[in-house]
Amino acid sequence: MSGAALSLQGLACLRGGRVLFAGVDLDLAPGGSAQIAGPNGVGKSSLLRVVAGLLRPYAGIVRCEGAVALTDELDALDREKTVRTALAFWTRIDEVPGARIDAALDDLAIGHLADIPVRMLSTGQRKRAALARTLVTGASIWLLDEPANGLDTASAATLGRLVDRHRAAGGIVLAASHLPLAWAQDVTITLEPPREENA
Repeated sequence: MSGAALSLQGLACLRGGRVLFAGVDLDLAPGGSAQIAGPNGVGKSSLLRVVAGLLRPYAGIVRCEGAVALTDELDALDREKTVRTALAFWTRIDEVPGARIDAALDDLAIGHLADIPVRMLSTGQRKRAALARTLVTGASIWLLDEPANGLDTASAATLGRLVDRHRAAGGIVLAASHLPLAWAQDVTITLEPPREENA
């Protein structure tokens, strides 16, 4: 992961005919971490989706060196499959070893749920299963949308330790959250709606 890098230059996002944010600049080197903060509806999730390549930027440039993994409110796990089988689907899509699944589940303290259908998980357990998918990818750039939502204090602390481990290995973390996170940030970007002309 030593070659990981993330750069945003003059980034802007247009949704529903209005500019959510504009002029976002960020540079993260290996081991870097940043938080995107701001009120609801200002575009925190949209910024992550632009960085992930799921939305086109209205303006600006995104440069990523290294694979990117996004964890957001859509856990993208088949509710009828067991946790292990649901994650195995993504290991095939991402072309990564399925052997990583059990280690990721253990890292997030849900190894005992590997053979339980996703639909039977609690909100917090589903969140940890979604985070396990990010671990399994082996991606060097983690994009985390409201990562503490649904997590109890112990689970949030566990995530903080996993982020610290990822950063120590040269990984990068960009997290969108209106709450304090369980790990240190190199920079916090607070999004605000662009000012209306002549307002």
